[in-house]
Amino acid sequence: AGILLANTDLFLPKTERATLYLEETNLRTIGAEPFKAKDWQTNGAVIMAVRRPGCFLCREEASGLSSLKPQLDQLGVPLYAVVKEEVGTEIGDFQHYFKGDIFLDEEKRFYGPQKRKMMLLGFIRLGVWQNFRRAWNEGFEGSLKGEGL
Repeated sequence: AGILLANTDLFLPKTERATLYLEETNLRTIGAEPFKAKDWQTNGAVIMAVRRPGCFLCREEASGLSSLKPQLDQLGVPLYAVVKEEVGTEIGDFQHYFKGDIFLDEEKRFYGPQKRKMMLLGFIRLGVWQNFRRAWNEGFEGSLKGEGL
């Protein structure tokens, strides 16, 4: 029964529409001035919310999104990542995998109005282990430093 519960979303809080919540998020480029996320609504953007820039799964996802950058550039759509913390050199190291601009959300608002935590149940999900194996086999490495949400 525990494995069944771990592999479903039955006990996770339901997601909420976060558009209005997100547009008031204060972000800043690494080393630059702050601005509101709603500034992106004029042109649109592809935005990756990154839990841990050092995580090898996040790096794999960043690499996949970055492979789309030439097509996005042709369409005039920018590629951005939002991280919630600076841990050591992880953001700089993440730039090797992510080819767009990276923004810092110190208030952690970009991750939604309601936290969704899986705790240890996440580690007995079959899909998580399949993702770990795939990313590891593709040569992605990283760390588990930071909060992770």
